[in-house]
Amino acid sequence: MTIFPLLNYWPDTYGVVAYATTGRFGDTAVGGYLPIPDVPDVYLLDVAGRNAVGASSTKDMDWVLCTIWSSRATPKPGSLDLPEAAWTLRVDASRSRPESLYGHTSLHVGRFTLDDPGLMERASGVLAAAPRAAACGGGGAS
Repeated sequence: MTIFPLLNYWPDTYGVVAYATTGRFGDTAVGGYLPIPDVPDVYLLDVAGRNAVGASSTKDMDWVLCTIWSSRATPKPGSLDLPEAAWTLRVDASRSRPESLYGHTSLHVGRFTLDDPGLMERASGVLAAAPRAAACGGGGAS
């Protein structure tokens, strides 16, 4: 499992998201938010709807797969890699696609919980370690 910060709403509303795999050879991606007190929940397909482009019928799923897979391939500062963490997902939605993308043909998204309370506490620290995007604007010369 990889846990990382994700910009939920521009310019400064972040949430904590996790990515895991399951199924035969990891062909099913599992992505979701971790419930952290005082941190907004991140509904990945909603974020995808605000950011995905193109006309593909799977564009929202593709955006989520790209985002969560990339979190493991190129971890953000402060991300956690927990290869042996036990977890549960309350599924909000499931999607599938005819061809594999990032090694996945299926996606489940929803609300993650980690079985170990100590790991949940570590996960809540991901936001403190994450660099923040600077808001655009201001007057200076470039």
